[in-house]
Amino acid sequence: MSAPRSIVVVGASLAGLRAVDALRRRGFDGTLTWIGEESRLPYDRPPLSKQVLRGEWTPDRTALKANYDALGADLRLGRRATSLDVGARRVSLDDGTSVPFDGLVVATGAAPRKLPGMDALSGVHVLRTLDDALRIREELGKKPRVAIVGGGYVGLEVAASCRALGLDVTVVEALPLPLAPAIGETMAREIVEMHRAEGVDVRTSSGVSGFVGERDVEGLRLSDGSVVFAELVVVGIGVVPNTAWLEGSGVALDGGVLCDSRLRTNVPGIVACGDVVRFENALFGERMRVEHWTSAVEQASAAVASLLDGDAAPPLATVPYFWSDQYDAKIQFAGRVAPNDALKVLEGSVKDRNLVAIYGRAGKMRGVLVVNKPAALIRNRKAITDGAAFPD
Repeated sequence: MSAPRSIVVVGASLAGLRAVDALRRRGFDGTLTWIGEESRLPYDRPPLSKQVLRGEWTPDRTALKANYDALGADLRLGRRATSLDVGARRVSLDDGTSVPFDGLVVATGAAPRKLPGMDALSGVHVLRTLDDALRIREELGKKPRVAIVGGGYVGLEVAASCRALGLDVTVVEALPLPLAPAIGETMAREIVEMHRAEGVDVRTSSGVSGFVGERDVEGLRLSDGSVVFAELVVVGIGVVPNTAWLEGSGVALDGGVLCDSRLRTNVPGIVACGDVVRFENALFGERMRVEHWTSAVEQASAAVASLLDGDAAPPLATVPYFWSDQYDAKIQFAGRVAPNDALKVLEGSVKDRNLVAIYGRAGKMRGVLVVNKPAALIRNRKAITDGAAFPD
């Protein structure tokens, strides 16, 4: 396939911005159209559950720095891609227009899952966008009792932020231990105990059967028949990749946009990056979808390289990495672990806010978890990349 002269990037997210920037830095001087569903310029999402929610940051501080004029893109904010015609090489938008392309970067991210009935009540929220965070922050000023459905990283960050504001907080988690699929039961238990020590009521193995209240939420009804009373509920039960607009297009989908190790879809000239993509990680030899900041940046560069260089672009072989700030604990994890992977604690504990722990399988390092030990994270992430033996 010849080099593209007209490229469309769908998604004004971190991944979309990095893709647009990479295209220009790589010398692409053709027509560049950039489509974003939100009316805002790209912003950083990690502060939403922390500094923004606590009122420490104004919205403008979340803006991702870029010289938008220098990017020379036809930026269309507040526009949603509705369908893709692979044969005609056109993206249709919700305003009735369509945009032609030679190359396409899909960076449409993901949308939060919802619970039945939540949209009928005020006081029930998801946290995905800056507007979501600002709505929740406004309600937190009323000093409500807070219930959080879902004990993933976002849910636990919200819990920590609400406790910092002096609020009563209950976390309801369907699993016996939140985070266990990602970091194993031992470390997940320590993080749960950290929250309990901070005053959070963490209820595990608890499903939500419905909401209490008629117009305003008054609480959650749990599957065991008990009720958690709350005037504010934040639902954080994961996300769904935004791929509906691609259905029937011929682009392969399965829990995201399916891509090879170079972030290429099954359709020539179409690549994907960010939360929407499931790609073949050449380092781990498995297909994965990773919803974290660093992965979005790495994938954007790799996708653009594939679009411009084809087979000459290197495969993406990377160790997934994320961080989470909860209370005075900076929790960082790198790798890819399974529930039965071996665990070795090298130093400290979560309780002491001073931890280094590594994971292994079949004699190889597979992951590292640290608390307030950034240097150890960097060192051990490189060890995983280098194929270090476990537990050496």
